[in-house]
Amino acid sequence: MIFALIVLLTSIVFASRYLFLDPKVPLRLSSGAQRFLSYASPAVLTAIWGPIVFMPHGDLLFEDNLPYLIGAVFAIVLARITNNVLLTTIASIVLFLLIKLYVF
Repeated sequence: MIFALIVLLTSIVFASRYLFLDPKVPLRLSSGAQRFLSYASPAVLTAIWGPIVFMPHGDLLFEDNLPYLIGAVFAIVLARITNNVLLTTIASIVLFLLIKLYVF
């Protein structure tokens, strides 16, 4: 049962991606729809990291989440300066680990 569900969901995700990525499929989105969908990734990422950074224990307390806050601010600043996703990810993870292991 679980294997069938995994196969079903995999095929749904593949089909939805294939329709938009294959150049031979005559399905095209309007420029307004493309502009609207360009906000989906940042919105999802913000929904993931927002609670982790600001409420790691379920409450909004700035005493416990200082390493998360420093790492997030560093990642935002580095991303704006370099525009390099890989460098930003690696550098912010290294800074977070150093702060978490040696400072807090």
